Formats: sequence, C-alpha cells, structure tokens
Amino acid sequence: MCTLEKRGSIFILTLTGDGEHRLNPNLLNSIRSSLRRVRQEAAASSALITTAHGKFFSNGYDLAWAQSGSKLERFTLMDDLLRSVVSDLLSLPMPTIAAVTGHASAAGYALAVAHDYVLMRRDRGFIYLSELDVNIVVPAWFVAFFCAKVGSPAALRRMIMTAAKVTAEEALRLGVVDSAHASAAETVAAAVELATDLGKRKWEGEVYAQNRKRVLGGAINAVEDTSQRRAERTSRL
Repeated sequence: MCTLEKRGSIFILTLTGDGEHRLNPNLLNSIRSSLRRVRQEAAASSALITTAHGKFFSNGYDLAWAQSGSKLERFTLMDDLLRSVVSDLLSLPMPTIAAVTGHASAAGYALAVAHDYVLMRRDRGFIYLSELDVNIVVPAWFVAFFCAKVGSPAALRRMIMTAAKVTAEEALRLGVVDSAHASAAETVAAAVELATDLGKRKWEGEVYAQNRKRVLGGAINAVEDTSQRRAERTSRL
C-alpha cells in the first residue's frame, strides 16, 4: 500500500503501485502506521515528503469499496480515517511536503493539502474536486480546510463550484500549489531539496507543530469536530 524510506533525516512516504491509490481503510491505516513511525524517529532536522507512483497521487475515496456494502457506514469510516490521517499530519513535529506527481482528486487533494507545502508536476496530472460531478456534498471540514490553506475565494469557487480540473500551471496562478516542475522525478527532487533546506534550520519540532496549529486553528477544529461528523452522516449521501 505504501512504503517509508529514510534518507538521512528526510522521510519519504510513497503510495506504491500503478493504481489510483484510492483511500480505503487499508491504505489509510497503512499511512497512519507510517506516520507513527515518522513521529517516533523524528529529529530536529527531520522533514516528511509524501508522494506516489503511477498516474495518480490519489483519486480520492474508494467509491467501489463504499458501494459494495453499507454505503453510508463505509463513507463514514473512510471520512473518519482520513480525518485521522490529516490530524496526524497537522500535529507532526516537522515540515511536511506533498510531491503531487499525478492526479489528486477530491479526498486525494485533501490529503495533499494537509501538508505544509504542495509541489506539483507540470507535464501531467490535475487537481480535481469532483464532488459536484458525482453528486456528493463537499464535507464541511474539506471546505474549512481549503479556506485556511488556499484562501482565495476565486480559487475556491473555481475548484469547488465548477469542479474544474486544475493543471499545475493554473494551480500555481491560483496559489493552490507552491511550485510546479517538469516531471515526476523533478517534482520529487524539488521536494527533497526543499526538505533539506528546511531541515537545516533545525527547528524544535514541537514548537513547529504548535505554530502550525496556531495558524490553522479553525481548520483543525473542523477536522476534529465529532458533532459535525455525526451530522454529515445523514446529510451527505
């Protein structure tokens, strides 16, 4: 499902294989397990990069898995697990970077934007908040999170209210990603360079994590709001 490599003080979490990296309980639990190891082995110069093999960074929730059983219960489980992954990332005591080397759709983009920095390949792939096209109401915590991380009303309207497939060049113009690169390999290389530069600062990890929480306090509250989760169980589908 995923691998965790350590290069010096840099951790590289890779979603493996040539599939769509759909976010089902198996993959989400595997990511959480890797993040626990990252937290245990963190040092002052550590940084995390998350990337993926193949055409997709992540194509969102595993809809086929959800529809093969109790749809509401399975969507709720995936949503709860993704919130847990996002919460883990937001509390991680180090800089985090998403190297988006393929399509990032819906919940797959939420996974990417949970990182401090988002780098994207220019030659292939797009960001796509597909909920409108598949008749799913965008979870409120997604919106709160995107508002905190993206900020531009025009960008949010373009992505959420038109379900646009946003390329790296447009994402850069909209301020949705931090940089765009010529290929998957160059995107990962740029992420490693950024992680190395950030690691040289040797920030105290817990201070870094607490400052992140101060900046993203409202979004973090939305991610962790259990009463909101219960309300969405009956209103989303």
